[in-house]
Amino acid sequence: MTTETDTPQAAGSCCSSTGSCGEGAADAQAGGVTTVYEVKGMTCGHCEGAVSEEISGIEGVTSVKAEAATGRVTVASAAALTDEAVRAAVDEAGYELVGRA
Repeated sequence: MTTETDTPQAAGSCCSSTGSCGEGAADAQAGGVTTVYEVKGMTCGHCEGAVSEEISGIEGVTSVKAEAATGRVTVASAAALTDEAVRAAVDEAGYELVGRA
C-alpha cells in the first residue's frame, strides 16, 4: 500500500494540483528537489497517511509518497529540506527517521 499526498496549490490551477495540463511527472517536478527517506515503524496504510500528513506540513513540500512495505518515503519539495525538519515531522507522526535512503 502507498499513500501519496499533494499539497494544495493556488487557485487558477487548470488541471492538476501541480497546475500542469497533462505534462509528465518529470515536468511537474522541474526545478524542485526529490528526496527519499527511510522511516522505521510503518506497517500499514494508516502509518503511511500519518507520516505523509506530517511531512506535507513542512513549508515547500509539494508531494509525499509513503510506502510501508519498503519503509521508504519520497518527498518532493520546492527546495532541499533539512533533515531536522523531516525528522521532527516523522517523530510527530510517531515513527523514526532512519535517514536518507
